[in-house]
Amino acid sequence: MADVGCAGILVADMFCGPMQDLPREGQLLAIDAIEPGAGGCSANVAIGLAKQGFAVDLVGCVGTDSSAQSLLRSLEDDHVGCEHVAATDLYPTSKTVILVVEGQDRRYIHMFGSNKAFTIGHIDRDWVADLKLFYLGGLLALPAIDMDELRELLEFCRQQQVVTVVDVVVPQDFQVAEVMKPLLPEIDYFLPNDDEAAQITGQTDPLQQLRELSGYGANTAIITLGEKGAVAVRDGKCWQIGAYSVDCVDPSGSGDAFTGGIIAGVLRGLDMPGMLRYASAFGACATRALGTTGGLLSVAGTEAFIAEHPMEIDSRPL
Repeated sequence: MADVGCAGILVADMFCGPMQDLPREGQLLAIDAIEPGAGGCSANVAIGLAKQGFAVDLVGCVGTDSSAQSLLRSLEDDHVGCEHVAATDLYPTSKTVILVVEGQDRRYIHMFGSNKAFTIGHIDRDWVADLKLFYLGGLLALPAIDMDELRELLEFCRQQQVVTVVDVVVPQDFQVAEVMKPLLPEIDYFLPNDDEAAQITGQTDPLQQLRELSGYGANTAIITLGEKGAVAVRDGKCWQIGAYSVDCVDPSGSGDAFTGGIIAGVLRGLDMPGMLRYASAFGACATRALGTTGGLLSVAGTEAFIAEHPMEIDSRPL
């Protein structure tokens, strides 16, 4: 039986690099690594939690192609349960090619594919009822999700005492505030980054973003700030943490690792400062290797990293 159910975006990733520069037109560029693997919010979080020793099931959509078979094998190799992953013949498996250039932000070439087919109907209520925590990754970038059906599912989770964690991927020019406002009171932990929070709230200052989200009825909101760390609010109290410094190879997946760290903290009963330290350390360590999950640590490794890198957390009323 799974401790955590992860639902949402699944992608077959292909990481290329690191490289010093992009090739010129007609040039053949030899690089050290082209790494295939599982990706997408839900897969990344599921793999991270499995590395932390939790029993994790995944639900989402793949195609009926060879990429689906490779993706599922990769997930199963990382001890993620795939029994609830559905295959659709409507679209091919989603894929992303990630170009990693030293000293530059990553470049993505993405095919959305089978994620277009994922609906709330793919999520079995009996399965959900047996979970300790349910995570939905990539909300708003899943076009077949019906928001009324999602709200009913979140209400069901609350009735079953299943903790809920939701993050978003906000398309440009998407009118997100009116979509999210009815959902926030039903979500236990809401985890946008600061750009996404700005699109939701219309505010650019993270503390103002927290105030707006609280005003919308958010229970616990945690906003990641990239190299500036993260801020959180619960019951009118605010916490702020900086970012751990590591030798960064590839920042891909660090936000998903942060989410996995928050979930691990919730399941282990950590207080908010403990959760923020754990999530920040887990997210930072994800950047030390090419790909989204290669740099992730075990529980012992994460705890040792935190012990070796003291981090103060500021707390005050919001």
